[in-house]
Amino acid sequence: MKVLIVRTSSLGDLVHMLPAISDMAKQVPNLKIDWVVESAFAEIPSWHPAINQVITVSHRKWRKAWWQPSVWAARRAVLQRIQDAHYDVVIDMQALLKSIGLVRAVSGVKHGLDWKSAREPLCSLFYDIKHCVAFWQPAVTRQRLLASQVWGYDILGEPDFGLQHFVQQAQPHHTGAPYAVIMACASRADKLWPASNWQQVFDCLQQHGLALKLLSGSTAETAYSQGLILNRDQATVLPRMGLTEVAEVLSGASMMVGLDSGLTHLSAALGRDTIGIYQASTPVRTPLTGSGSTASLGDRDQPPSAQDVLMAVDSFLKHSLKPS
Repeated sequence: MKVLIVRTSSLGDLVHMLPAISDMAKQVPNLKIDWVVESAFAEIPSWHPAINQVITVSHRKWRKAWWQPSVWAARRAVLQRIQDAHYDVVIDMQALLKSIGLVRAVSGVKHGLDWKSAREPLCSLFYDIKHCVAFWQPAVTRQRLLASQVWGYDILGEPDFGLQHFVQQAQPHHTGAPYAVIMACASRADKLWPASNWQQVFDCLQQHGLALKLLSGSTAETAYSQGLILNRDQATVLPRMGLTEVAEVLSGASMMVGLDSGLTHLSAALGRDTIGIYQASTPVRTPLTGSGSTASLGDRDQPPSAQDVLMAVDSFLKHSLKPS
């Protein structure tokens, strides 16, 4: 049976989708699953062994120049590819109006959230079969529940992100000093945590023998991160990398401490001990989820204190400094 998953963005949301893919692959025999995703994040679905094809769109680029003939041609090409594939089932895991054009292009049975469950309720008008999934639940749980209702199975076991191969590959090659990965920068100022708090966390991590590897995604973020580790030994700001490279770095880490970002959620999904710092969003719907130890600290307009994070760091480091 040919199945199309529609979930185009964002990074963290795509990571939260992966356990639902694992569930479907385990519970429903002979599925051939394709996934439509924003081109910038195409690596994420490609990591999962149950995904057959990754189909990319560029909504973020297209909406900046939707009137251009080249944009119209690119959109038509994607819609034609979806139509020509003759899917049996399409599952809209996003429930946003921007993805409805993709859903409508599929000839198969269209599944999605009902009016009360969808983030944008109008989307429910375009589905053949509508499912009720209570809104205020963790995102991983919501996606798993939606998939289970489509196929009629019960959710079993803890979430499986299908990313075990990253950690398996990292183990034999991890010969250097143990390190912690840090995600201290963000595209929004209201997500940033005070530099003085980071210094206390850095001191704690290095006192436990961990080097520091800071992630950054732009020139401004690199400069900000370099400022945080100025005159600090065994601390490096990594160059901008592709998502697969970042996943490989995270897989070898002893721990990650980061702001609420897609990469922090990826660290948890990889089974790393991960501490998330929330202050512009709530962890109620997007807590860190994974097989390692996780701590989702703070809440909207209520950032955690440095002491909150230090207690979590100390607790995690009592167990092990080695990737497992």
